[in-house]
Amino acid sequence: MPLVSHCTKPASTAMQPTHASHLDSRFDDGYAPEGATRNILCLTSSPRRDTSYSSLVAMRVLRELRQVYPDASVTIRDLARNPLAHIDEDFAIATRSVAGARTDRQREQLEQSDALIEELFNADAIVIAASMINFGVPSTLKAWIDHVVRPGRTFRYTQNGTQGLLRGRRAILVLTRGSIYSVGPLRAAEHDESYLRSVLAFMGITDVQSIVAEGLGLGPEIAERSIDAAMRRAGAVAGVLAAA
Repeated sequence: MPLVSHCTKPASTAMQPTHASHLDSRFDDGYAPEGATRNILCLTSSPRRDTSYSSLVAMRVLRELRQVYPDASVTIRDLARNPLAHIDEDFAIATRSVAGARTDRQREQLEQSDALIEELFNADAIVIAASMINFGVPSTLKAWIDHVVRPGRTFRYTQNGTQGLLRGRRAILVLTRGSIYSVGPLRAAEHDESYLRSVLAFMGITDVQSIVAEGLGLGPEIAERSIDAAMRRAGAVAGVLAAA
């Protein structure tokens, strides 16, 4: 499966970003209408990289989506291999202050954030793969979220509250967990799916499907059954997107 990989600071020439036009100029409020060219953005974030269950299932999701949308362009951003810096004072000044970016570092941070937002706007479907770490998402994924959730870009303030500007897009969450959090005594400690759904909805993305493989640390038999079920669900989720 041919993949296009975009990275702000590439480790090699093959990972350099390609040009993409900003959807703000084509769709009002960033809305992606039905029938738009299929562009799929996949975010992976596990520190286990090639041995990651979440990345493994995400690649299956991409294969299934390519069966549904054979002409789709696929962008994979590996946040573990190419981590983003956590936001700091320079980022806040560059993106929130009246004066805007004033130093070279502030301008670089603003340009990086703008590029990540543009990449998100260009996507019709977003696949997010995340392994639960200490009850939440990996910090590398949280850093990406902090770079793209910006007022005036992916959401705006109105007299009636906030309004997301990424309406019309679909998202697939691929989540893996060492124990069982969907039911039972650890349910209250689940802060990965609920958090990601809240972030996506805040930006206007409410059509979200989840693929959850849990209990992966409870023995090889349970882990194998959980991953097999997740792989089967990948095909079902792709079918849901095709029928929508």
